[in-house]
Amino acid sequence: MQINRVQPDGLHPTPGYHHVTIVKSGRTAYLAGQCPLDESGILVGPGDLLAQTDQVAANALAALSAAGAAPSDVVRSVIYVASGERGDLSAVWQRLNDGPLAQAFTTASTLLGVAVLGFPGQLVEVDLTAALAD
Repeated sequence: MQINRVQPDGLHPTPGYHHVTIVKSGRTAYLAGQCPLDESGILVGPGDLLAQTDQVAANALAALSAAGAAPSDVVRSVIYVASGERGDLSAVWQRLNDGPLAQAFTTASTLLGVAVLGFPGQLVEVDLTAALAD
């Protein structure tokens, strides 16, 4: 498997991700959006953006592992934050990039502020796509 990260000329610099990710891979894993729920389905960190971010990262690591992948195999990420505040989005981005899932956000990545997420009290969700070795 080969993953190439590209910063095209004429596009703005990024805070760690790349504008283009090119993958030569035979298999791909599409992970469901990972939510801040514990193993029993209970919301972790009600009202706590960073606690929920940590749980989402832990869940994403478990899902990647189940697919036979690691954060370095992620080729696309979308991060959803239930907030219209840029500071909240920045805090989630920073927390994810300071943690064990950080390499997942070096390829094509999108960070969005949204009105609401699927579970009551949910503040963060991460959607990942990973390239797998043949």
